[in-house]
Amino acid sequence: MTNYYKVMLGRGSLYAAQAIAGGFIGIEDTMGLDLTPYLSLPEADFRQQVKTALSASNPQLTRATISQYATTLWRIAQGIELGDVVLSPDGLPGPGQLRVADVSGPYHYEAGAPLPHRREVVWRPNPVLRSSMSQPLKNSSGGVTTIIDLTPYEAELVALTTPSTSVPAPVVPASVTGPGTAVETLLAFTLEKQLEDFLVANWASTELGKDYEIYVNDNGDPVGQQFQTDTGPLDILALKKDKTEWLVVELKRGRASDVVVGQIQRYMGYVLQEMTENGQRVRGVIIALEDDLRIRRALAVTPDIRFYRYKIDFKLLPIAGMGA
Repeated sequence: MTNYYKVMLGRGSLYAAQAIAGGFIGIEDTMGLDLTPYLSLPEADFRQQVKTALSASNPQLTRATISQYATTLWRIAQGIELGDVVLSPDGLPGPGQLRVADVSGPYHYEAGAPLPHRREVVWRPNPVLRSSMSQPLKNSSGGVTTIIDLTPYEAELVALTTPSTSVPAPVVPASVTGPGTAVETLLAFTLEKQLEDFLVANWASTELGKDYEIYVNDNGDPVGQQFQTDTGPLDILALKKDKTEWLVVELKRGRASDVVVGQIQRYMGYVLQEMTENGQRVRGVIIALEDDLRIRRALAVTPDIRFYRYKIDFKLLPIAGMGA
């Protein structure tokens, strides 16, 4: 199976030109750690030993930042495999485009060089324009997170990165296309795809924004949207203003009720086990367009997860002087 990733080549794509010219991808080494001694370890041991080493040499950093960086290091060193496809913003002014590359070499460490945690790649000649992406793919591939798993959009990415193919419409899960309800449910699915960006842009004016702020890491990077965990990206990660509690926010997005409940529990477990410190708690929020009895039943025995529905106010406003 071919996996797809977006990889940022330095903050603001600072080293994109150098990486493209040199035939590699890489990430910055903010903590001074060559990963070569850890490459033979399975993922859990790799991440644990890397976190221990990072914590010892960087005691000023929070557990959350250490855990996030360890996950990123595992992905560049082992998670991304030979033959996988990488998309990286080129950093050039203009419409916004990503260069596409096939991963061709194992991890190696270039001490003292920009982006020293490296993988050799073969860059393809044709870029992908962000304007050609579906809105869901734009949402998932945006932000400043160093490595983002885009494999769920494989069908669309194959079309975008293969010459002379048309781009398919975004795939809607089968669970939202039942007889007699396809139009209404497809609309709900589309609306919830837009809700994430709306929530982030208007966070301060929402009920959740009264007590929580979208997570910003120790480097000042706003990484709380589509936050990367070792079991997939969660929609929004927030931290209570007094730093005592984490909040995981998941949008239903047309998924089956059992799926979204299971996903948010996994993400909450990741935050609890990998990011909490000093007695911090973890709570969750599921947001959907409509009430859902199955979700309410499941959450009746899960008091740390709340369920919200949202309402859209749609109005028609007449234009003065037009018509009777």
